[in-house]
Amino acid sequence: MNANILTAPHGINLLIERKSGGAVIGRFDSANGFEVVMHDVDIWEPGQVDPKQGWIQQTAKYGIAVKQRDYSFAQSDVASWLPLGEVGKTT
Repeated sequence: MNANILTAPHGINLLIERKSGGAVIGRFDSANGFEVVMHDVDIWEPGQVDPKQGWIQQTAKYGIAVKQRDYSFAQSDVASWLPLGEVGKTT
């Protein structure tokens, strides 16, 4: 996993682990030093019934269950990122 979201390739599906404990999976658009912008995302937040790792594996296997078309969040909340296609290879 990579911690610098500024190096992420535009237009691919990413798994982004957040410092807040949540995760976002979706198509990466951009990061500008303050904000990360993604499209066609599903979001996992702490406290959800499904365990995060199971949600990640299911999404990597079956595809993104889009909950929001456009989504942005603070770039400072990015802990790490990984192309979604790499999930089964490393987790």
